[in-house]
Amino acid sequence: MIWQIIVCVVFFIIIGILGVKLILIRKGIEEIQAGFAEKLESDTNTLISVSTREKTVRGLANDINKQLRQLRKQRHRFVQGDLELKSAVTNISHDLRTPLTAISGYLDLLDQAEKSQEASRYIEIIKERTQLLKQLTEELFRYSVISSPDWDAEAEPVNVNAVLEESIAGFYAALQERNITPEIHMTERKIMRQLNRDALSRVFSNLMSNALKYSDGDLEIRLTDKGQIFFSNQASDLSQVEAQRLFDRFYTVESARKSTGLGLSIAKILVEQMKGSMNARYENSRLILQIQLPDGHTGQK
Repeated sequence: MIWQIIVCVVFFIIIGILGVKLILIRKGIEEIQAGFAEKLESDTNTLISVSTREKTVRGLANDINKQLRQLRKQRHRFVQGDLELKSAVTNISHDLRTPLTAISGYLDLLDQAEKSQEASRYIEIIKERTQLLKQLTEELFRYSVISSPDWDAEAEPVNVNAVLEESIAGFYAALQERNITPEIHMTERKIMRQLNRDALSRVFSNLMSNALKYSDGDLEIRLTDKGQIFFSNQASDLSQVEAQRLFDRFYTVESARKSTGLGLSIAKILVEQMKGSMNARYENSRLILQIQLPDGHTGQK
């Protein structure tokens, strides 16, 4: 009888020890889980710490901390390399401006001089290519500037309707050349938001340019009461995969090979810097670009 009592006591002691151990392991895992989530969400140099002395849990925390150190080193190299690349692009594109401007000036002078018909044709080709090169250089410079962490777009109350109307009017001649008559649906409410006016104008300009590149001959523009903006057009040359990659840096499709592939990437960066969002989808051979502006002042009659 006494031996049975002793066995039961020992059994319950073992169960108690194992229960405490499981509680400590569970607490340690929860601490590791919370610490890991915090490290992923914030840019910090701290490591995961656990309060328990349980050997297995502390070993797990140490292994994770080793991986975190490696990830930080790789992230630092990536960030540093990205900054150096943007700085190099900025410097190169800036340095190209001066000789390109000089070339354009001399081509204008040469165009005024007496020359043969064949020479005139060659000069027109050179001027066209030079203008394209200037455009591409300007696009690279603009991208490197706005993607820099030091770039800050000051916000002000902006009438979105007015900026969109100005952008459409500015592309009227280009749309006419492509025989595109835009179908415009704009809310009668005045949509006011705290935005950078120049940045918003650049976004609309890039979306209009994109429509000129990919449209089959139509363009629909819509501004809703909630500050949503849609640009949509038939684009039979695109595919679902290509539509999803339009925001990738330097990505172009064959039909737009004269582009840097930065137009929509710049637009997306600008929208996100203004606390909005931008996405693309491809439905029934139709490309739809949607912008959701940040919440702000309500529309006014």
